[in-house]
Amino acid sequence: MAEANQLYEAIINGDNKAAVAITREALAAEADPLELVNRQMIPAMAEVGRRFECEEYFVPELLLAARAMKGALVLIRPLLIERGAEPVGRVVIGTVKGDLHDIGKNLVASMLEGGGFEVIDLGADVSPEKFVSEAQEKKADIVALSALLTVTMPSMKTTIEALRAAGLRERVKVLIGGAPVTEDYAAQIGADGYGANAASAVPLARKVLGK
Repeated sequence: MAEANQLYEAIINGDNKAAVAITREALAAEADPLELVNRQMIPAMAEVGRRFECEEYFVPELLLAARAMKGALVLIRPLLIERGAEPVGRVVIGTVKGDLHDIGKNLVASMLEGGGFEVIDLGADVSPEKFVSEAQEKKADIVALSALLTVTMPSMKTTIEALRAAGLRERVKVLIGGAPVTEDYAAQIGADGYGANAASAVPLARKVLGK
């Protein structure tokens, strides 16, 4: 389908207007919304992630591609919900308590959405209790924690302990990331995984869910 191929290119190029217009035309022509997601949008965001890791793309290109993908997803998501299509997994994401930085977290959320996950974004300065309540209510498979400040990193450990105290730790995987965060720290606090950048989010999330 020409429209579908064009959607892939529009996302790669970060062309939000084109992505929305192409998606609207494709749906009007009765294109399968799930096909658009699985064959065009997810591969496009995977390619964007690859280019980011290879330093062909940088944060501005990543942001533009994510915006184009989300523009198309706004049109497609209601149709998927109507059909009862299940996401790859459900992720509750937020920047931990005391930290107001959210650019990196927003990029990760966009990459996960583009990878077929349902994302519940709690924003910044999120308390452990909020992560726990949302994980329970939304039946999350993953809780993703972000921190940009070294002084807020202990809140990641506190959140993991709160999930354990609520009896959720066996069911919910915890992923962490952010500029000062390391793989060693993830192991130290008992997280299930660490992402060095936004491009690693989807492969890591699929891996911890065994998909």
